[in-house]
Amino acid sequence: MEGLKFVLVFVLLALASSFASASDPSPLQDFCVAINETDGVFVNGKFCKDPAQVTENDFFYAGLNMPRDTSSPVGSKVTPVNVAQIAGLNTLGISFARIDYAPYGGLNPPHTHPRASEILVVVEGTLYVGFVTSNLANGDNRLITKVLNPGDVFVFPIGLIHFQFNVGKTNAVAFASLSSQNPGVITIANAVFGADPPIKPDVLAKAFQVDKKIVDYLQKQFWTDNN
Repeated sequence: MEGLKFVLVFVLLALASSFASASDPSPLQDFCVAINETDGVFVNGKFCKDPAQVTENDFFYAGLNMPRDTSSPVGSKVTPVNVAQIAGLNTLGISFARIDYAPYGGLNPPHTHPRASEILVVVEGTLYVGFVTSNLANGDNRLITKVLNPGDVFVFPIGLIHFQFNVGKTNAVAFASLSSQNPGVITIANAVFGADPPIKPDVLAKAFQVDKKIVDYLQKQFWTDNN
C-alpha cells in the first residue's frame, strides 16, 4: 500500500508539471539524453547522446522512497532529481525532488527557483509553507501561507521566495515537481551572507539596517558553511 501511494504521488506530480507551461524551451525531438562529451548535438545547454545508444537507465532514478538524513543545521534534506541525476530529462522541462524535514522545526529555508514554478505535496507530517509576492502597487510584499497535512498540495510561483517549516512533532516528507529540467536554487541567507567573494559588509549593514558587527558575524557563519 505504501509503495502504491508513493507511485501515485510521483505520477500525479509529474503529470501536473507536464500540463503546466514549462519555463524551458519545448523540445523539437523525442528526447535529448544529456552527455558530458562535446561530440554530438548541442540542445538546451547539453550535448545529446546518439539516440541509438540510449537505454532505459537514461530515464531512471531509484531510491526516493528512502528517508534522508535531516541532521543539517536547518533540519532538512532536499534530494533533487533534475537533469544532473536523470540525463533523459534534458529538454523535457520538468524535474522532481524529495524533501525530508526533522521534527520540531525542520526547515527548507527561504529560497527561490529562478527558472521554475513548483508544486508540492505533503505525504507525511505537517508543514507550514508560504511564499512572498513581488512588490505590489503599494510597494508591499505580501506573505501567503498555509498549513499542509498529508495529501495537501501547494504551488509556489516561479522566482518567488518560498519556504517550508515542519510544525509537527514527527518527521515530515514532501515531494515536489518543478517546471524546469534545471530549476536552480538561490537560498536567500546563504546567497546574501555566504557569497564568494563576500558582499561588502557596509552594503549589507545598510540594506538590512543592522550593525556591521551583526553582518560580520553572519558572513562568518554562512561563508564557512558554504565554503
